Amino acid sequence: MTSDFQSELLKVLDERGYIHQCTDAAALDSLASSGEIITAYAGYDCTAPSLHVGHLISILMLRRLQQSGHKPIVLMGGGTTKVGDPTDKDKTRPLLTDEEITRNMESIKKVFERFLTFGDGPTDAVMVNNADWLDTLGYVQFLRDYGTHFTINRMLTFESVKLRLEREQPMTFLEFNYMLMQAYDFHELLGRHGCRLQLGGSDQWGNIVNGVELCRRLDRKEVFGLTTPLLATASGAKMGKTEGGAVWLNEDLQSPYDYWQFWRNTEDPDVGRFMRLFTDLPLDDIAKYEALEGSEINEAKKKLATEATLMLHGEEAARLAEETARKTFEENTTADNLPTIEVGMSDLKDGINVLNLFVSAELGKSKGEVKRHIAGGAAKINDTPIADEKSLVTDASLNADGVIKLSIGKKRHVLVKPR
Repeated sequence: MTSDFQSELLKVLDERGYIHQCTDAAALDSLASSGEIITAYAGYDCTAPSLHVGHLISILMLRRLQQSGHKPIVLMGGGTTKVGDPTDKDKTRPLLTDEEITRNMESIKKVFERFLTFGDGPTDAVMVNNADWLDTLGYVQFLRDYGTHFTINRMLTFESVKLRLEREQPMTFLEFNYMLMQAYDFHELLGRHGCRLQLGGSDQWGNIVNGVELCRRLDRKEVFGLTTPLLATASGAKMGKTEGGAVWLNEDLQSPYDYWQFWRNTEDPDVGRFMRLFTDLPLDDIAKYEALEGSEINEAKKKLATEATLMLHGEEAARLAEETARKTFEENTTADNLPTIEVGMSDLKDGINVLNLFVSAELGKSKGEVKRHIAGGAAKINDTPIADEKSLVTDASLNADGVIKLSIGKKRHVLVKPR
């Protein structure tokens, strides 16, 4: 991949580390330099009520695209979710009902307004749903019109298929059709919106190439595919995964404080890279943060956390999250904006088993996990390590603020508030 790009779009994407593969980088760069507004899309299936941090890189690519004077399309996978993307999966995803897909879609939609400007202008983002065309396709007619453009030989070479076969995990014929449907999406978006570019993670490369080739054959137009690297942390962990599971983008599933903490816990070697990818900080400022050494790198982590939280949750939420962390860790006081659960005062007076309370606070997935934290001295009540896994938490543990502070280590805290 050349870095001698002429267009603002590819220069920005390259400088910030978004580019992994491109079907024809030189031709795309030339098109982006021509003054023509490029319409590009990224797709999101509706398998959960929220997207997670792993989706952020493609959302932010759409943001960079719009900032560079081009037009983003957010494609909601109301149709493809009914099939299930087999990419990077060891087994078939559970099929959702139409009602579940619709509910998830409505919950997911609001996140995009944080990152993109929607409207009717030439570079304003639009949101579309592939169920609008996939749900009306006749199967036999679809196979006759489009099936002849795909070969089983080629499809078997794609990583999503090869991995399943190598691991001897079954792939259903339903899933096998997913790549045809994604390719058809590109064809439809080209016809409906003049879309010339598909964006996605590198695990989608095979599906994206299929769409590019279908558009060239059927529409006789040059279109492009561009993928981002699949991100892992410096230690090799999958980006966006924690002990507690996925890092969600919806506030009702992941509080701004917990989101801020996720970024604050970034490993030292990743700070500069994540600043380029996940914030709007100027590159010169990022270079200064990258030059920090020793304990000073913590200031860079705080800046990363605040900027990332600001982008998703807004300025006030980011400020409160930063202030909560400062009070909790630097002043060792109880901050008002820590995640909170409520329990009945009568239950507290009777006593609540400490294992049950930590699981209810989502500080452990199971009693066994909480037991391990207690054995290691990481589980604390009001900053005091728990000595007995069979102990009861009562109203006697309420502090001067009228709450009980539960902790796992130094960075995971939940307040228990009686009602």
